[in-house]
Amino acid sequence: MSVMLIADDNRQITSILEEYAKNEGFEVKSAFNGREALRSFEKYNPDIILLDVMMPEMDGFEVCREIRKQSNVPIIMITARGEDFERIMGLDIGADDYIVKPFSPAEVMARVRAIMRRIMIDDKKANQFFSYDNLKINMNDYIVTIDNKNVSLTKKEIEILWTLVSNRNKVFTRDNLLNSLWGYDYFGDNRTVDSHIKRLRSKLDEFEHANWDIKTIWGVGYKFEVEADEK
Repeated sequence: MSVMLIADDNRQITSILEEYAKNEGFEVKSAFNGREALRSFEKYNPDIILLDVMMPEMDGFEVCREIRKQSNVPIIMITARGEDFERIMGLDIGADDYIVKPFSPAEVMARVRAIMRRIMIDDKKANQFFSYDNLKINMNDYIVTIDNKNVSLTKKEIEILWTLVSNRNKVFTRDNLLNSLWGYDYFGDNRTVDSHIKRLRSKLDEFEHANWDIKTIWGVGYKFEVEADEK
């Protein structure tokens, strides 16, 4: 049975989400402050986490940062405010999705199902490797190296890179990437793709990669372009 960790200091919200999650077949663990959330993560090794931003002792952003130091477990951030900077910050530190209060518990579970389906797809990618020039991707362990040096990417950034490089020179629209990597029932907008691509490029650009790049096709989307294919 998959384990879900729900971390929110609002016990009424936690109780409602717990009921819905149990109906989805999850074993549920609850935490009501940031430090308790970290302890529960370390104790129960959950398969997915619903993480409130505003919690006592440690806020959700700090908890997410600590978890990302050791795990790629899917994290859905829950925020009481819908400002872009909060959503962007959550994605920047490694959250897989975000949802704004007030929300429908059924919508939250729909997002959970979408993420869990992607995990099943990820499992099918086992034993898949990619190597071109100085770039290597190992989808078994979600490791990316350039010139044999590890590139610190989030799980979602690796998935985007894998999708592009395994279809090199194929142009993906933002909607293509949303549907492939976030799922058809993702409720956000395609600016999410642009934010992830921007951060991915920034991290890749810390290394030399003269013979390949992620190119923007203006008005369309993105592609992984290699020098050899341009000759």
